[in-house]
Amino acid sequence: MNVNAIREILIKQNRPQEDCALVERAHKFAERAHKGQKRKSGEPYITHPLATASRILEMHLDAATVAAALLHDVCEDTEISIEDIRKEFGEEIAVLVEGVTKLDKIRYKGTERSAESLRKMFLAIAEDIRIVLLKLVDRLHNMETLEHLPPEKQKRIALETLDIYAPLSYRLGMTELSGDLEDLAFPYVYPQEYDWLIRTTKEQYKNLDEYLKTLKPRLAEELQREEIPFQDIHARAKHYYSLYKKLLKYDMDLAKIADIVALRVILPSIEDCYGALGVVHKLWRPMPGKIKDYIALPKPNGYRSLHTTVFGPDERPVEFQMRTREMHEEAENGIAAHWSYSELKRANTKEYAKANTALMNKKQYAWIGQLREWQKEFENPDEFLESLKIDFFKNRIFVLTPKGDVFDLPEGSTPVDFAYNVHTTIGNTATGARVNGKMTSLDYQLKNGDVVEIVTQKNKKPSSDWLKFVKTGHARKSVSSLLKKFSEEKAFEKRGGELTELRLTVQDRIGLLRDVTNVLAKQKINVKSVTTDTKHRSWPVIIIQAPFKSRKDLEQTMVKLKTIKGVEEVSYKLL
Repeated sequence: MNVNAIREILIKQNRPQEDCALVERAHKFAERAHKGQKRKSGEPYITHPLATASRILEMHLDAATVAAALLHDVCEDTEISIEDIRKEFGEEIAVLVEGVTKLDKIRYKGTERSAESLRKMFLAIAEDIRIVLLKLVDRLHNMETLEHLPPEKQKRIALETLDIYAPLSYRLGMTELSGDLEDLAFPYVYPQEYDWLIRTTKEQYKNLDEYLKTLKPRLAEELQREEIPFQDIHARAKHYYSLYKKLLKYDMDLAKIADIVALRVILPSIEDCYGALGVVHKLWRPMPGKIKDYIALPKPNGYRSLHTTVFGPDERPVEFQMRTREMHEEAENGIAAHWSYSELKRANTKEYAKANTALMNKKQYAWIGQLREWQKEFENPDEFLESLKIDFFKNRIFVLTPKGDVFDLPEGSTPVDFAYNVHTTIGNTATGARVNGKMTSLDYQLKNGDVVEIVTQKNKKPSSDWLKFVKTGHARKSVSSLLKKFSEEKAFEKRGGELTELRLTVQDRIGLLRDVTNVLAKQKINVKSVTTDTKHRSWPVIIIQAPFKSRKDLEQTMVKLKTIKGVEEVSYKLL
């Protein structure tokens, strides 16, 4: 990819002259900044930002994002500062470049630093989705050139891609990008399995492709006869890693997989999609239980399409997918499709901010707001990373309330996980569940499309047995916290006024300690000792030992302490 190719895409997309001028100016600036630099492959460094900008353009994103793609490594790898970018290109592009520069520092190793970096990424999603889109596309090109890095780096980056970047792309509805990232990481993380799959499926892919070529004209002819307009019919091959994951569920038996290659039909309207489904069933007998209506009931990431698997000629199972052009764009580019240049010809940064806020309010992206709140619950970084992979990135199912509200949960979730996802109080007071109108146990594993109703009872308390089967980190954390609270209340009752240790993480200032002791005095707390720990800490910790008669007294004191200027966190432990 070179700048001439980018210019051609801009012209093809009917971009205004100011867009073309901005992108060309950003290219020249990046080319000067990276002059003389080489990638590990030996290519000029500018090939990387050009490749990133090209993919951003394919998503039809705005000129500011394309310019930021060209500039995204300038502050990281050259002497150019973010202030230089701000002076040359303005605030909006500077914010995008700075955001990507910060995310570039993520190194996923299960450490505290990487947990904090991931937290920053999720805040960046809510701040401006384009920052994360840039990072994902940046990662894609880095994966395409991973072969030039040392083996230990290859494995680390590929594993990070499988665990974090590909699932994040999928949850943002960018199924094509997610599949590409997975396929690029697959041979580095599971080399033997990858080699086996390629050898085993080579002929299968080829034969199925030839087979579908015979079905395409037959379907086109029948659609025309029934006067159902269509825009395109093409074959879609399943991504290798996606096929591998599916094979794991079916004893590695390829004969059980019907969608290795599918025929996809693009139609003008939703009505035409259902009409085409009827035509497919008229031509070939449908397999029972294999009709999936993701138009009426979209997947949690917003994916919409009609799927059916039929017995084709020679009784071979084959999948058909029917969708509109809009659904196809959303399936390919997900959240980026809502931020495209064609949809958002905005005049200024404030308008972009409004658009970003509106986008975050879309139902399929509600999980982003949940994630922002949820991550505050986890202090332990390893716990945070593990829960992240389960609660937000694991294979998803969707279940419904009797009123038809859809809830998005990780595969293997139980009614208890569902209850806590609806509301913490419902989880805490759950006594049973009705699934599809029938009473079930609370450890029942929910399935896609289940209708769930939680039976509650006032003053009911969670059981420690729930911790043996709950799936989500949110439910586990809620149950553990409440059980801990009950246990401590009993301990307070038995102990009377024995010592409790308070730990205050603070930003030091003059008069801080005086304000802390004043709060304790007003609460009539008899302080036994006060010490300060600053060793190996960026912020000091004030350690207070004092007796508390009840948990309620302790909680009230902690709330008061948190209102003091400079006090960032307050925790405690029973001595």
